[in-house]
Amino acid sequence: MKVIVIPVTPYQQNCSLVICEETNKAAIVDPGGEVERILSAVKNHNVTVDKIILTHGHLDHVGGAETLAEQLNIPIIGPEKEDAFWLNEMEQQCNMFGFPKVNSFLPTEWLEEGDIVEVGNIKFSVLHIPGHTPGHVVLFDAASKQLIAGDILFNGSIGRSDFPRGDHGQLISGIKTKLLTLPEETLVYPGHGPTTTIGREKVSNPHLR
Repeated sequence: MKVIVIPVTPYQQNCSLVICEETNKAAIVDPGGEVERILSAVKNHNVTVDKIILTHGHLDHVGGAETLAEQLNIPIIGPEKEDAFWLNEMEQQCNMFGFPKVNSFLPTEWLEEGDIVEVGNIKFSVLHIPGHTPGHVVLFDAASKQLIAGDILFNGSIGRSDFPRGDHGQLISGIKTKLLTLPEETLVYPGHGPTTTIGREKVSNPHLR
């Protein structure tokens, strides 16, 4: 599994182009905006994108999803259904964060704990970890020991829990029981900032001691 990180929007959100090198199939995870920049990366890597995957419903992670889905004629998969209220309030989110208008939308398919999302030969296990948002999911590829973490776990930090229906206790519990139990060498691609590993965060993340 190859991951191309494409920081987009003024929030420098890490959109990920996930590529199965065996099949040349790919998925776009969390396209927050700057659609032309994302499409340019797809073209440069000469891959066939067959789905968009969303970790959660915040605008800086989903702002370009519907436009990309229409242009590429592909489905939007995820997040978990408890984030429907975020996706239904795109206009309010745009006003709140000063973004260009994005229409509200719903995905083609919701995700649940234990689902498997295939990208070529890659098989992502879906882990539902609420706390940042109630429907937040992360994607773990056991074969390559790589994790797409959205806004749950960062290099040296964790996701905020002060948004509507956030829950700090749920967030910490989910990280400790579902992420810190993964192999320590697991490479973590956060929704913002540099990559890290599970082992590094277990030892040095001040929020998890």
